[in-house]
Amino acid sequence: MEKNARIYIAGHTGLVGSAFLRRLEAEGYSNLIVRSHSDLDLTRQTDVDVFFQSEKPEYVFLAAAKVGGIMANYTYPAEFIYTNLAIQNNVIHAAWKVGVIRLLFLGSSCIYPKECPQPIKEEHLLSGPLEPTNEPYAVAKIAGIKMCHAYNRQYDSQFLCVMPTNLYGPNDNFDLETSHVLPALIRKFHLSKLAYQEDWEGIKKDEQKYGSIPEEIKQSIGYKTSSSEKQSTRTGSKISVLLWGSGNPKRELLHVDDLADACIFLTKMNEKAFDLFFEDTHAPLINIGCGKDQTVEEIAAMVAEVIGYNGDVRWDIDKPDGTLQKLLDISQIKKLGWESSIVLKDGIRNVYEWYLKDIYF
Repeated sequence: MEKNARIYIAGHTGLVGSAFLRRLEAEGYSNLIVRSHSDLDLTRQTDVDVFFQSEKPEYVFLAAAKVGGIMANYTYPAEFIYTNLAIQNNVIHAAWKVGVIRLLFLGSSCIYPKECPQPIKEEHLLSGPLEPTNEPYAVAKIAGIKMCHAYNRQYDSQFLCVMPTNLYGPNDNFDLETSHVLPALIRKFHLSKLAYQEDWEGIKKDEQKYGSIPEEIKQSIGYKTSSSEKQSTRTGSKISVLLWGSGNPKRELLHVDDLADACIFLTKMNEKAFDLFFEDTHAPLINIGCGKDQTVEEIAAMVAEVIGYNGDVRWDIDKPDGTLQKLLDISQIKKLGWESSIVLKDGIRNVYEWYLKDIYF
């Protein structure tokens, strides 16, 4: 991948796309192509075709997608399946038509079967029933992977599919209605810390930046929005962090900068190495993770330590846990010579510093 290659990053403002952009800029790539959603709606096939014919990118990082946590997937299943199918169908087909050298498509570890053996190997895809809470999203992403495989087989393209584990990092989604586990934990502990300090103005700033606070969270921290209501005082029984589920499921977490490093590493493989590694399959699917997981309860304790919250934690066991474990087998990418480098606690600290800076500075 030459430094002056035309590289299109789809979804450059999101968690993953922004990490790709930071990394490519840092490595000196000077011909990066980006478009905001207002400039290019990737669900509109004609618009996508015109864009690809005009820009003729040589490499594509397809990070644009509709993503969210358990609650978002449960609430908006139609949006998750339609939007993701539309984006990937349009971009992958347009990339083939203009002769893109290599396209990288992002799947997700959550689209593996619910009862996968642990750690999860690439060959386990479609080997069993999916997790019901995110089945529409999973079906869409699996279709994108199979589409890449089909184009590689029929047209001899080099479209690469990666399966990242749970991601976190700067530019994450901290909306408590739609966020994934780690950004939700960071925001909940931060709000509870502010409530314990009786920093109601700080909570108001947080709400203005990252969206409304669900009523159950307001009650758990004693936060009132009406000017006529008196804010709660700092009592241990009234200030707590309310978390979904039992805390027993395990999650493997990867900093998005590590993911960007891995994806660019894979995209820069020369053609001989690419063909050798994926020979006979036409199915270049590869897991990306750190190879270690912790329970959600352990992760919550780590977040609390980084944030400096020492109060109560309550678990709402009436809420779903989701998949109990989804640790990835990363032996394939390790065989190619790549391993993650960001330790989880350091990564959480990095994101929390970004979170605070984005609100207050």
